[in-house]
Amino acid sequence: MAAPDDVLLSVRDLVVEFQTRSGALRALDGVSFDLRAGETLALLGESGSGKSVTAQAILGLLPKPAGRIVSGAVWFEGRDLATAGPAHLRTVRGRKIAMVFQDPLSSLNPVHTVGRQIGEMLRVHAGASRRAAREEAVRLMERVGIPDAAKRVNDYPHQFSGGMRQRVMTAMAIALRPALLIADEPTTALDVTVQAQIMELLSDLQRDYGMALVLISHDLGVVAAHARRVAVMYAGRIVETGPLRRVYEQPMHPYTRGLLASVPDIDRASERLVPISGAPPSLAALPSGCPFHPRCSWRTDVCTQIRPPLTEAGVTTNAGAMTTAGAAAAGGAGHAAACHHSEEVLTGARA
Repeated sequence: MAAPDDVLLSVRDLVVEFQTRSGALRALDGVSFDLRAGETLALLGESGSGKSVTAQAILGLLPKPAGRIVSGAVWFEGRDLATAGPAHLRTVRGRKIAMVFQDPLSSLNPVHTVGRQIGEMLRVHAGASRRAAREEAVRLMERVGIPDAAKRVNDYPHQFSGGMRQRVMTAMAIALRPALLIADEPTTALDVTVQAQIMELLSDLQRDYGMALVLISHDLGVVAAHARRVAVMYAGRIVETGPLRRVYEQPMHPYTRGLLASVPDIDRASERLVPISGAPPSLAALPSGCPFHPRCSWRTDVCTQIRPPLTEAGVTTNAGAMTTAGAAAAGGAGHAAACHHSEEVLTGARA
């Protein structure tokens, strides 16, 4: 079933597995969300929660042959990218959906100048001449705030700082003015000042070009300043989703509550941070029931036996509970969590 007309990207019940020597690992297990034009959605969670795999699955960049989409759909402009062939995916990548990768140094080719790499996008996808591609590369480098772009267009990636390399990657990503930009941990390994500059740049570009943005991050502070909606991921599943302010101020899942409690707050400087106990589970040996229950202080017997569905606030978790797809199909405006005790978590009452 295709996405509604006003939805740019619709991910439905996406399941991704990786084949390993120990068997199949389910990296994504029923992920669903909608994204509208010009909207920003943040995917939050610890390393290994499935954030980057979600981005790779959308773009058809899962490492082959180990990774594969088992089931589900990725609707974009009336086509299901999950079942699209390589030829169609090549027309989508870069031109309509672009990605800023986590490590710009390893993503850029060390033996080619940054100008040539930016220009290659224009030559391959837009048929630009070598001269026109170079001129546009300079303009793009200026647009993303790289000083003296006319000279630096001839420099190699190693001659740039981490923040400037991230700007180069951003220039490549916006070269064809895509409808959707996916930014995978764009501020990793950058100092705080440069992080703010990169995020401000992405916000400016999004506003100027009308792009939708999927922001992948583990930094709740970065997300708070730039996203309107958030989806919190754990063990390959979305465990809470909704408007950012509501999720931050009224978390309904213990994992989300734990993430927020572990963030320093200048207004509570005298209070000790409260880390989440334990560690994320191995995808090769997920616990029964709710995958978060070994780390959860709200757990009861039902948590160890039954996997909770993603349920809208105020909807009882029985046979009529809203599923992951149903919560996403509600337009993304609702607040939903996959927890048997979401009401208790919301009020702070212990089970």
